[in-house]
Amino acid sequence: MKKDADTTLPIHELIRGRWSPRAFEPRSLERETLELLFEAARWAASCFNEQPWRFLTARRDDPAGFELLLSTLGESNRRWAANAGALVIGVAKESFTRNDKPNRHARYDLGQAVATLALQAQSIGVVLHQMAGFDPQKVRALSEVPEGYEPLVAIALGYPAEPTSLPDDLQERERAPRTRKPQTDFVFGAHFSRAAE
Repeated sequence: MKKDADTTLPIHELIRGRWSPRAFEPRSLERETLELLFEAARWAASCFNEQPWRFLTARRDDPAGFELLLSTLGESNRRWAANAGALVIGVAKESFTRNDKPNRHARYDLGQAVATLALQAQSIGVVLHQMAGFDPQKVRALSEVPEGYEPLVAIALGYPAEPTSLPDDLQERERAPRTRKPQTDFVFGAHFSRAAE
């Protein structure tokens, strides 16, 4: 199902077409496809080229790993993410490797890596849905994430399915049009209280 954004200006088709579906075909994402997506993430920008992102991942054809990551999701997300082709947990290393000082940009950099991965996915027909609804402490315990690393996002990836594959209460949300705030709500001049020209 395509769901192109109704943009004010003609942005790139990868951005216009990217959205966060919940309907996935219940088939595994190929290893080579996942490697391609992580290669895109690898080339994201980061502060001092630290590359503080780490990814826990399990493809659908790894039932034990997939079930482990699925079990860390909130109940409402597990209902539909169980059909994903792969699950991923994005983790940020919170200190610089070179001097062990706190890296206050690590979370931002992980976000850039995931955004780059998302655009690569869009370009090859893979969809993904990022989730805040997961238990970071459960991830830490079950996946043995060491101190100094913070699980920040769960991601379901795979091939799109029709909304009818979802429970009834989610089908309407899947079909709803995409909306965004106007630029006037978030673009300011040099002062936060002044609108940009």
